[in-house]
Formats: sequence, C-alpha cells, structure tokens
Amino acid sequence: MDTSPESLVREHTVYACVMGSRAFGLATEDSDTDARGVYLAPTPLFWRFDKPPAHVEGPAPEQFSWELERFCELALRNNPNVLECLHSPLVTHTTAWGDELLALRGAFLSRQAHGTFVRYAGGQRRKLEADVRQYGRPRWKHAMHLLRLLGSCRDLLRTGELRIDVGGDRERLLAVKRGEVPWPEVEAWMNRLQDEADDALVVSPLPAVPDRARVQDLLVRARRASALQEL
Repeated sequence: MDTSPESLVREHTVYACVMGSRAFGLATEDSDTDARGVYLAPTPLFWRFDKPPAHVEGPAPEQFSWELERFCELALRNNPNVLECLHSPLVTHTTAWGDELLALRGAFLSRQAHGTFVRYAGGQRRKLEADVRQYGRPRWKHAMHLLRLLGSCRDLLRTGELRIDVGGDRERLLAVKRGEVPWPEVEAWMNRLQDEADDALVVSPLPAVPDRARVQDLLVRARRASALQEL
C-alpha cells in the first residue's frame, strides 16, 4: 500500500471542489484556481505508530486536502474555510462517501458560526487597520474578502443556509478590490454587516449546536467499511 501523502490525495479523495474567487463569484482573468478536498485514509494506517497526515498540501499547485476526520472536526467547530468547502458550487469529484458528506452539510451548521466567523473577521480586520496605519491603505483584496465573509455570515444566520456566491454584490466588491472605494466607506460597510449579523443571531433558525452524533455516525461507518475492505 502506497502511504505517501500524495497517494492519499490521488487514490482516496472522496470529495473535491474549487474554492476562492471562482467559487465566490469574484473571479477575474488573473484569478487562481484553488482546489480543496477531503480524503479518507485507509483505516489500517491508524493502527500504526505513524498515523496518516491530517492534511496534505498538493500534489497540484494551489491544492489542499483534509483527512475526513480532521475535516469533520473543523466543520463541527464552524470553521469558516472548511464550512464553505462543503457549499462550493464547483464540485469537481465525489464518491459515495463524498455524497454522504454533502448530505450532512446542514448537520455542521449552528449559531456557533456567529462566533467563529466574527472572530476570524475581527482578526483580519485588525490586520487591515494595521496596514492603514503603516501604509495609508489596506490590502484591498483582503478587504473585499472580509466584506464577503461578513455578508455570508449574516445571511447564514438569517436563513439557516450557507451560500458563498456573492451574487449581486460582485461589482461593488470588485470595486473594493481595485481600491476604488474609500477606506472609510469600506469600514462603514463592515460595521453595518457586523451589526446585521449580530441582530440575525438573536432570531436565527439555526440550532444552538451542530449535530455531532450524525457526523460521528458517518465517520464510524466510513472507518469500518475501509477496515473491512483492507482485511
């Protein structure tokens, strides 16, 4: 059995998608193609002292994959980057286990997303503000993506569904990326989205916590099926 990290991605990926600007509806001619995926490491590899990696970079450029268990752990914590992978409109590969993972998308979502999304956004905003103080301007591309993230969080809390395509906000967000929107106006937009997300949390249809039991059931069945296949 080839147990190299690259082989785990090539031979055992159960779900793959494109993320980044192409998935968000913000792609331009110079946009990269960010590939993300989930692989199911064969169960016998976990019986060894040296466990399989929890994530793998590559083998292609701009490619990053998580082992199924690690991916589920992060998604249950409402990690923004991981949750968004499950909602990409650009799915490039899926197996029966990948289909089951996609069917569980709703089980990962909860009102805890408010804390994780807003916390992440706060960290990114502090970096932007530091750039403004040092250079007189932010990194406009990062400002665009922060606005996108806050809008996604607000809409998730309002509707209970995570949609990552920016839709009608595309041109305005791209104007931010090009530096055509004054920083005070961008700040005001961020503040408004933050306030709207806070208000949406109070009446959100999302459950208080994710459905950990359903996710664990998937993981146990996948591990068992892998073990039986390798015996």
